[in-house]
Amino acid sequence: MTDVKFLQGNEACVEGALKAGAKFYAGYPITPSSEIAELASRKLPACDGVFIQMEDELGSMAALVGASMAGAKAFTATSGPGISLMSENIGLAIMTEAPCVVINVQRSGPSTGLATKPAQADIMQARWGTHGDHAMIALYPTTVQECYDLMIKAFNFAERFRTPVFFLSDETVGHMREKLVLHDDIPIIDRPFPKVAPEDYKPYLAGEDKVPPMAHFGSEYLVHASSSMHDETGYPNNKPENADKVIRRLYDKIYDHLDEIIITKEFNLQDADVVFVACGVSARSSREAVQILRQEGIKAGLLQLNTVWPFADEKVKEVAKNAEMIFVPEMNLGQMINEVKRVVGDKPVYGINKVDSTIITPYDIIEKVKGVRGDV
Repeated sequence: MTDVKFLQGNEACVEGALKAGAKFYAGYPITPSSEIAELASRKLPACDGVFIQMEDELGSMAALVGASMAGAKAFTATSGPGISLMSENIGLAIMTEAPCVVINVQRSGPSTGLATKPAQADIMQARWGTHGDHAMIALYPTTVQECYDLMIKAFNFAERFRTPVFFLSDETVGHMREKLVLHDDIPIIDRPFPKVAPEDYKPYLAGEDKVPPMAHFGSEYLVHASSSMHDETGYPNNKPENADKVIRRLYDKIYDHLDEIIITKEFNLQDADVVFVACGVSARSSREAVQILRQEGIKAGLLQLNTVWPFADEKVKEVAKNAEMIFVPEMNLGQMINEVKRVVGDKPVYGINKVDSTIITPYDIIEKVKGVRGDV
């Protein structure tokens, strides 16, 4: 029998993580993500998992890398200030190819900002927050159901590509309550395990898909992981040709598989000449705006981005092809809009921006569209 619940988005994240096989959580409570830690602290020990409240976010991310390298599916939750502290060890997870999931329930900043208010200002932080050339996967739910479904996807991507995955949310999505169906139709992926004999194993020898099989610490395989530039053995190798090979592989193992990773949803785009590109709570408001505008005779449509990184270049180009104008509603002063402008060429692109700690409403969107069109 299908299990149906009425939960917050933050609670649905935990349900999705458990469904994906998560066994380890290390974190530090921070608004507006604290419900995730609270629920994980009760549910993980009940299913033979481990919950640790760390001393800070630096230690939390370090613990995630260690747990992942020891064989556990690991995750944490925080908000923007915590991500800032985690960034160095997120770089470590990228370099050691330690799969894990990092949830960022965004709030208004900078710094402490308005700790209980929503924002969408960490989109660029998710892509570029850590140092060095690297690829990053970041998913963004718009509904409570997607908090569950995409959390499973986040773990699958982390395991499939041996990489940390960001799960971006916002305070509104994290705290809203909706119907949640705990269905079983999303396959669960586990990290690839080596098929060679222990004496032949090289921890970073990748196959055709550029993702190396992963043995864990404590197994019969000898595993060496280094934050420094390393070769297929895991030991340091500073030769230029090796550095070029490793950095390109870390990038290509994700960008060679965009068809697997990029998730979008389309609403009324078949004949739209006014197109919205949005995610999270701004996509919810945009969807309502589409319905109202269509009732008034304006052909509006929405491209909802559930994968924000890598950016959905080809899909945005496709939906913009026949559009007269494109609008990007986002609760910041313009982060996603620059990606849209980058890929749509000469099409006019307009931002709908709000940074006053309140959400962008459908009527904010409608007013902007009518103003640009000259309807008011």
